[in-house]
Amino acid sequence: MIGRNLFHSMRWKFFVVFVSSIALTALVLLLGRLLASFIVNYPTFNAPLIWTINNIGSRPVMIVSGTALFIFFYFLTSRPVIRYTTEIAGTMQEMAKGRFDVPIPVKSPGELGRIASHANDVAEELNNYLQEINYGLREIAKGRFEHDIPVKPGNDLGTVAESINRMSAQLHRSIQEERNAEKTKNDLITGVSHDLRTPLTSILGFLQLIENDRYVDEVELRYYVNIAYEKSLGLKNLIDDLFEYTSINNGLPLKLEQLDLNGFFRQLAEEFVPSLENAGMTCRVHAPERPVRIRADGDRLVRAYENLISNAIKYGRKGKFVDIHIQESDGQAVVKVCNYGEPIPERDLPLIFDRFYRVEQSRSKETGGTGLGLAITKSIIEVHGGNISVTSDRRETCFQTTFPVSLRREHEV
Repeated sequence: MIGRNLFHSMRWKFFVVFVSSIALTALVLLLGRLLASFIVNYPTFNAPLIWTINNIGSRPVMIVSGTALFIFFYFLTSRPVIRYTTEIAGTMQEMAKGRFDVPIPVKSPGELGRIASHANDVAEELNNYLQEINYGLREIAKGRFEHDIPVKPGNDLGTVAESINRMSAQLHRSIQEERNAEKTKNDLITGVSHDLRTPLTSILGFLQLIENDRYVDEVELRYYVNIAYEKSLGLKNLIDDLFEYTSINNGLPLKLEQLDLNGFFRQLAEEFVPSLENAGMTCRVHAPERPVRIRADGDRLVRAYENLISNAIKYGRKGKFVDIHIQESDGQAVVKVCNYGEPIPERDLPLIFDRFYRVEQSRSKETGGTGLGLAITKSIIEVHGGNISVTSDRRETCFQTTFPVSLRREHEV
């Protein structure tokens, strides 16, 4: 096998061409010498030959003739190798133009044959990979964004495929977000229509009774008017909450300033004293001695925690306490608002911050909530760069909010 490869090597081929050229040159010169010897015996034809020998010399003639013959035979015998090399170069030029479906014929097992074979392998791999990429692009064009083009590491086309996959994933996310936004808008319209229609229908019903004088006396008239008034107030609260929710989610500008959460919640707890006393409850603020500061819009934050504390009073009466825990941990300000009433059902926890979601219909009728309070709270917390979550069991229900701690420490020792 080694001997065969050596025989087909370029060095061996050019050595054979060289030797063959010398042999053919020697043979022709020998035949020429014999022919000259034969011509000398014929005076009719020997005149030019004798003149050349006498004036130039036989040796220079042999050297010049031999050199010319060697060059001729060298080019003649090396022509197949040069032709094959030219054929390989021409095909590779076609590959350089992107035509990878044109194979190079493998005519020998030597260096040129191996070059042709490797070039064919590269062209075939590139052609197959380009077909995979092209197929993936067609699938993506059909809207099948979940189709991933295989990524071959260490390959420039693999980098292209990876970029296409990222682009496809980003496009898929964008389309999905647009669909979700459209669904959210439709859900919002549906929810608003439902929640507006219900009290409005009731108001119109009682007003129609009054309009048609379908009441017994002034007491019943005032009763109807009072119901219509209460329903109107509920309708106004819903519209106010809806306006606030859409304003926050549409990027309402915030007036950010340094806010000490310890003082903030102590003041907020004082404002809820009348409501707490009516419910027979007490609000306890557990704060560290060191101030915990964040950058926030105080008015907006008041609205968020008013919802949480109001809910704690409404649904935690049996527990007698509303506890607010403030602490700083790993660069985050953590605030927990806890009550000890009935737990929120586990199935409702993932949906508790959704718009118009109410845990119990009976509870919503009792409290008259719009179903937007916690959604508004979540939006306010998130526009401040924070997060909100809820846990609930038989022992306690806690709403936990976290914010980045402000790096600015004013008036601290």
